[in-house]
Amino acid sequence: MIQRGIEPNAVTYNSLIDGYCLQNRMDEAVKAFNTMVRKGCSPSVVSYSILIHGFCKNRRIDEAMSLFRKMSTNGIFPNVVTYNTLIGGFCRVGKPKIALKLLHEMQGCGQPPNLQTCAILLDGLCKNLHFREAMALFQEMEHKKLDLNIVIYTILIDGMSNAGKLSTARELFNTLPTKGVQANVRTYNIMIKGLCKEGLLNEARELLEKMDENGCSPDHFTYNTIIQGFLQHNETSWAVKYLQMMVDKGFSANATIATILIDLLSTNQADQTLQDFFKTLCESFIVLQHAGQISYSYLYSVNL
Repeated sequence: MIQRGIEPNAVTYNSLIDGYCLQNRMDEAVKAFNTMVRKGCSPSVVSYSILIHGFCKNRRIDEAMSLFRKMSTNGIFPNVVTYNTLIGGFCRVGKPKIALKLLHEMQGCGQPPNLQTCAILLDGLCKNLHFREAMALFQEMEHKKLDLNIVIYTILIDGMSNAGKLSTARELFNTLPTKGVQANVRTYNIMIKGLCKEGLLNEARELLEKMDENGCSPDHFTYNTIIQGFLQHNETSWAVKYLQMMVDKGFSANATIATILIDLLSTNQADQTLQDFFKTLCESFIVLQHAGQISYSYLYSVNL
């Protein structure tokens, strides 16, 4: 391009920098950025944001922050994408409180956060076990009457459930209809997983039935989760019921369930209900996926 006498413009440089960042070739990305400046092509907020994203993705958060401060000094004001990128970067390296400060700085500079900003920060706070701050942010969002969607609620429900705060997760889940928010399959799956983890299998089963009644079809993760819960609590009759249901819907068991089933069959711990189920499956030549394709006939054969 240069050999033909065509000088690269900002769009060209941005594409080049982005390409290097996508390949994690940050040294080349920085060189391209510096060349852009040296050639008199002024970097825009897009240019800075691309490079900041590359640094954040590679966990080079100090360099990302340094560039962030440099852009302000050079008269380029960060936009919501820049802030979201940096907030996500700090959360990724386990520094959500700095990310929270960035949110306040963002608001102080007159740059309103969007729902994605809140989602990124809420997720980072939960994953770094800062639940008090997460709930405070959520309540602030509610107080400001932001149009919270199911993504926001699901992030918080997931964080609380993973931390063993099932009562809080349940309370949030139960408020969804009053907020005019419809739970999606991921939200249901998170709640079912949390209930199974706490041994509340009947409640998990009732929620799965309610899920179907509400027009939200269970997916393979739903069935795998509840089957695993029943198997781990030695409720094989219910596990078999959902295994059959899962197979009828064309879903396959995941590696975890396959391993549990193989262990039960190979150590003669499977009860008659489970053994009869596998006999039926083997006669139908139904296949169970497990790592490199383990069939139900194999599962049955280890018990012969």
